[in-house]
Amino acid sequence: MTEKLSRLQIAWRLAQDLEEGLVVNLGAGMPLTVSNYVPAGREVIFHSENGVLGIGPRPAAGRENPQLRNAGNQPITLLPGGSLFHHADSFTMIRGGHIDVCVLGAYEVAENGDLANWILPDSPRAPAVGGAMDLATGAKRVFVMMEHCSKEGEPKILKKCSLPLTGLACVSSIYTDMAVIDRDPDGLVVREMIAGMDLAGLQSVTGASLRLADHWRVLSAPLL
Repeated sequence: MTEKLSRLQIAWRLAQDLEEGLVVNLGAGMPLTVSNYVPAGREVIFHSENGVLGIGPRPAAGRENPQLRNAGNQPITLLPGGSLFHHADSFTMIRGGHIDVCVLGAYEVAENGDLANWILPDSPRAPAVGGAMDLATGAKRVFVMMEHCSKEGEPKILKKCSLPLTGLACVSSIYTDMAVIDRDPDGLVVREMIAGMDLAGLQSVTGASLRLADHWRVLSAPLL
């Protein structure tokens, strides 16, 4: 089996599936790197729930504008035509179904698409729901990006989530360091796997039932 994808490679792979013209919200943490890898010439309109539409590339060091930040308090740039507005209007966009895709990290994803990503037991960090519950419910599609297993080697894709839920049956696709998995009415379908892995090997590190797409392919990404 080849090496698993790095976090940046997962972000690259997910970015290739963002189609022209989509309005996309990127959750905190890993998802924020996705905007760096949209193919050149493809317009994807990035939204941040603190009231930004039309986010551009990360600013160069020393060129940051302290007035331009995303919801993760990271410096951003604005593309031509980008806009700033009240966060209440931003959440109206989310709750009104105007976000095409939301990219979120996850602690657990269930076979039926349930998502848990806001609290871990015994974590020293305070729980932080943020806008994730609104996004999981309001976005037309939810893409999850995460490592396939926990640091302890336990599956994060399960029959049923054990952690408090963020959203019910909301996850459309899962991008991990081992596979790309879609959810359809019959369950989870493996669209891509890293070279050297077969369905039995992937199933052995997954707590939910998987089936292989008819035209699956090898999951790969450039070195980043």
